[in-house]
Amino acid sequence: MTADGLSDSDATPLDDAARAAWLYYVAGKTQDQIAKQLGISRQRAQRLVSKAMAEGLVHVRLEHRISRCMELESALAARFGLELCRVAPGLGAAADPVKSIAPVAAAEMERIFQRPEPQVIALSTGRTLRATVEELTRMVVEHHRIVSLIGNVAPDGSASYYDVIIRIADKIRAPHFPMPVPVIADSSADREMFQALPPVRRVSGMAANADVCFVGLGQMTDTAPLYTDGFISRDELADMQGRGAVGEIAGWVFDSEGRYISGGTNGRICAVSVSADSQKLVVGIGAGAEKRATIAAALKGRLINGLITDERTAESLI
Repeated sequence: MTADGLSDSDATPLDDAARAAWLYYVAGKTQDQIAKQLGISRQRAQRLVSKAMAEGLVHVRLEHRISRCMELESALAARFGLELCRVAPGLGAAADPVKSIAPVAAAEMERIFQRPEPQVIALSTGRTLRATVEELTRMVVEHHRIVSLIGNVAPDGSASYYDVIIRIADKIRAPHFPMPVPVIADSSADREMFQALPPVRRVSGMAANADVCFVGLGQMTDTAPLYTDGFISRDELADMQGRGAVGEIAGWVFDSEGRYISGGTNGRICAVSVSADSQKLVVGIGAGAEKRATIAAALKGRLINGLITDERTAESLI
């Protein structure tokens, strides 16, 4: 029991946590000063600030561009002809690289949203994109349109857990267009039927002609997200590996040369395939040893012309 009569297990309203966090991180007050201003104990103030961080109310970004990261950005851009390259500071071999690259990717996404001219911004799905969206600050950008590159229905009929279009709608006030079809259809005939539906045709056309795409880069090893998330079976994964699969973007599987594979699950994927050209910025977001071959292939095949990654991955690519 603390001095303010509350136990450690008591639920804390998020508005109290947000107020305490604002006083600590923005106003620069000490925990003693926060406790006095809010009329609570110092221990309570400390827990409120911690809760704000745990609930994602506080986002920390490193604004200073570390010189080593900038050197790697220049080297990657020169080697692969990238229009955009950002390298986040590494967190160490044992750390999840998503924690490092998601804030950097969110900052780049926000720069696109801040453009005054109307943009169509297409997004894929996955853990990295979901983490990036969670890092976004709230914005009102109603002159842009946000569209999905891939279906949002899981095999059991539920909404795909890592779909980002609905989540981004909570952060960014802008028209958003999900693709209301399965991620992978049961057959190629079913895929053609889904793709022929007028709403799906409109969304697919918008995504295919997007000004900017932000995409996750999924590996096709035995821990492939398409497999671990239940979208394809073990046999289907093995079949695509036998065809030379090393990675996927929005469910479209490609080989080590960055070429989309013919047949297999690519014949049933309900998604728009992407590739970089002079009229479109396609930003791949990914890092980690397991994704190195995937990223290298996507760069080699010019499927992406933008990259957000971390130091260790950047060094391995160079």
